[in-house]
Amino acid sequence: MDFQTIYNVPHDMPLGVPIAVYFYLTGLSAGSFVVSVISIISGRSDYKPIGRIGAVVAPLTLLIAPVNLLIDLEQPLRFWHLFVYWNPQSPITYGSFLLTIYPINGIIYAWFLFRGDQKLAKALGMVGIPLAIATHGYTGFILALGKGRALWSTALMPTLFIVSAMVSGIGLMIALATLRWRFFSKSSTPVEHEQDRRLILSLAKIMGAVALFDLFLVGNDVLVLFTSKVEELEVAKLILTGAFAPLFVGVEICLGGLLPAFLVFFPRTGRRVRYCFLASILTLIGILAMRIVVVIAGQSTPLH
Repeated sequence: MDFQTIYNVPHDMPLGVPIAVYFYLTGLSAGSFVVSVISIISGRSDYKPIGRIGAVVAPLTLLIAPVNLLIDLEQPLRFWHLFVYWNPQSPITYGSFLLTIYPINGIIYAWFLFRGDQKLAKALGMVGIPLAIATHGYTGFILALGKGRALWSTALMPTLFIVSAMVSGIGLMIALATLRWRFFSKSSTPVEHEQDRRLILSLAKIMGAVALFDLFLVGNDVLVLFTSKVEELEVAKLILTGAFAPLFVGVEICLGGLLPAFLVFFPRTGRRVRYCFLASILTLIGILAMRIVVVIAGQSTPLH
């Protein structure tokens, strides 16, 4: 007599939305810090406001980000184990130290920047750029090393995270610079007001270009999924036509990628601050959607 045994194995999802938000906040921090340092190193007086805004936002967002890690932990009071019982072969070990060193460097950088010590600020900024990129890039390595997760297991994942971090970081800088330009620059001279306007418009063009490059990388990743094994094809269908299609295609690709690029490059809208501000908000929404799709959709197919 033949018997057929069926096993009902529960499918757990170890990483939740708080982890996606953590990835998002570390990306905002890294992107903001890089924009700040580049603005200061350039030596251009019209870029000075962006440098100061980024210097404040970068450590602030990174100080908030670990809260999401603690929320996701089942036993958050044991977070200190990461610093005591460390594994040199695990990227999480290095990430724990980066999450400590990078914000300290960022706070000291901001301190010297606001004190007017440009020399030390630039030096700390140059040290902080690789720290910022590594702090966010390691999260992509964590996912890329996730065995059996078709959406994660790609060499593009760290690069995708870093590029999208730049998109969201520039978008945040545009949004904050626009609010400053609109509501907090009444004491500025007409020349300074116009300089700030031109700065916002130029940053919007950079954001649009980086967003298109990000979409190019995402497109390559999806194409590889379609030409791979059954598991990869299943994930591709899940994000393109399945349950995650509205978030991936609708929010991440169209609303948060293509539409902002159109707004900043189309002549009639690209010369207006209000549309560049709208584009920046849309990119922030799109990158958050990207983080949620990667984390949650990446765990929505059973391990094989």
